[in-house]
Amino acid sequence: MYVIVTYDIAEERVNKVRKVLIKYFNWVQNSVFEGEITESNFEKCKYELKSVIDESYDSVYFYVFESKKLCTKIILGEGKDLATSLI
Repeated sequence: MYVIVTYDIAEERVNKVRKVLIKYFNWVQNSVFEGEITESNFEKCKYELKSVIDESYDSVYFYVFESKKLCTKIILGEGKDLATSLI
């Protein structure tokens, strides 16, 4: 499956959330990740995120597609490669 992840997280937890998401997805913009993932890894990712977010305040959105072929990405301006800046 292909998943796009967006989030709105309190500043003190943002780095923890990014560390979880970078294990499973590609970081494409400040609060956006995307990529192919298996069902089992998707469940692991959600489980890890639940342990670092405050569900009464933070939010994480998952847009799930059966395949990347069903999703078209159009970028206006220059795309970012944030994965290299994480290290």
